Amino acid sequence: MIEIQGLNKSFGSLHVLHDIDLNVNDREVVVLIGASGSGKSTLLRCINFLEFKDSGSIKLMGQDIDPKFCDINEIRQKVGMVFQHFNLFPHRTVLENIIEAPIYVKKTPPNEATETALNLLEKVGLSDKADYYPSQLSGGQKQRVAIARALAMNPDIMLFDEPTSALDPELVNEVLLVMKDLARDGMTMVVVTHEMGFAREVADRVIYMDEGRIVEEGAPELIFENPIQSRTMDFLGKVL
Repeated sequence: MIEIQGLNKSFGSLHVLHDIDLNVNDREVVVLIGASGSGKSTLLRCINFLEFKDSGSIKLMGQDIDPKFCDINEIRQKVGMVFQHFNLFPHRTVLENIIEAPIYVKKTPPNEATETALNLLEKVGLSDKADYYPSQLSGGQKQRVAIARALAMNPDIMLFDEPTSALDPELVNEVLLVMKDLARDGMTMVVVTHEMGFAREVADRVIYMDEGRIVEEGAPELIFENPIQSRTMDFLGKVL
């Protein structure tokens, strides 16, 4: 689903990603861990072309993506993204937030988009909040709406950029439960998170990044129980 080779990205003189090689298979859940500033979020943003690589290649579903020759907005429809801070439209209801993109981007008939949105709200446990505005929701509810909004575009891949880091601790679990359900349903997912319990339980593969490089990757039990690299050991010693 995702093939990345030799990816480099800099912001001015700051080299953020160094020669990243990464493959993500269909229905696989890959969790990126590492300290803040290690390049995890930039990597996600490059996969969704919110940032453009300096060098290297990115293939999605076998297609080599070059922003000079591809319709990036069309590509983004296949890759849903959930952000740390929800990014909901405050002046639109929950339902309106979810149906906006399907109607105006994919030209989905409004009644069809509405039916899909209501089904997704039921899936994330918010079927009673369709007519609420974001200001009337808790942080956990806003994030679940953001997940439903991303799913409304029927993406092939879902990217999550620290989806629980802006939430109060008691609200984290309700979002993680929705993500676990998606994983069980077979959604291909790349998740940046500091929730090590989620990584242990749900990930097929855990990748530790440091200073813009992939230091170590493997099955959760290998990374958490028997890491090889000293930098991985140091990081896990601080967060576990």
